[in-house]
Amino acid sequence: MMFSQDQRRQFERDGFFVVAGFFTPTEVAVMQDEIERFKREGLLRNVSTDGDGTTQSSRKRNLQLCPTSPHSPRFRALPFADKVVSAVSELIGDPALLRLDQVFLKPGGDGAGTAWHQDNAYFKVKDPMKGVAMWIAVHDATIANGTMHMIPGMQYVELEHSRDMNSDHHIRCYPDESNQVPCEIAAGGVVFFAYGTPHCTKGNSTDKDRAGLAYHFFHADYPPQGTASDSTPHLTGSEANGGTQEYGEDQRGSWNTFVAEFVTDLADAT
Repeated sequence: MMFSQDQRRQFERDGFFVVAGFFTPTEVAVMQDEIERFKREGLLRNVSTDGDGTTQSSRKRNLQLCPTSPHSPRFRALPFADKVVSAVSELIGDPALLRLDQVFLKPGGDGAGTAWHQDNAYFKVKDPMKGVAMWIAVHDATIANGTMHMIPGMQYVELEHSRDMNSDHHIRCYPDESNQVPCEIAAGGVVFFAYGTPHCTKGNSTDKDRAGLAYHFFHADYPPQGTASDSTPHLTGSEANGGTQEYGEDQRGSWNTFVAEFVTDLADAT
């Protein structure tokens, strides 16, 4: 078992828990390097609007790339890493599938948050505990730079959602925020949370960028509404083939290879 009894109990009780140091400093460096490439190549799109849901904001930025897998062999391979597969399997059972991968970057100074919402308002699985998200802190995530915030114990409460007019495509809800929990974690830490858990990120008031990389998984018996069978790689179970069907090649072991290559390239450069 990857997680302690207390962590599993917290997941069942609160709908989320935090794991510090899930990824090593070297793995974090690979993620940060990839985010820098996204920035250089203009792959990140500002989804913040000026309150009308349409006009891209020139005052605030919430930069998103969704999905990341077509643009990044590294991030395509990451969810097939052994420790990720084991974690997801432990939390939602087998067979487990990958639904979505995305990255958000909140630039220093004018980085805008993502409003309160439940992932299940998008995915609509029958049991919101049979879908789990893995949110990775690519940089140190603090209250000051708008880290992930959670509302515990509401994973089975279906909140009403409406269009978020500060975004060009997001929806949002309006939960009681009085017991919200900010998840402050160092880079490489992870927040695992159920599809039903209300969460948000907030604005970045520091002078440094902060990114979060998110993957969403679900149990095969609880498919998200509108899920296409040819776009959802099996991580576990009899149909698991490392994403060969979806990506054309087996992704298993590739994340470790990318990390090793990064270390070698870094050594050669110095």
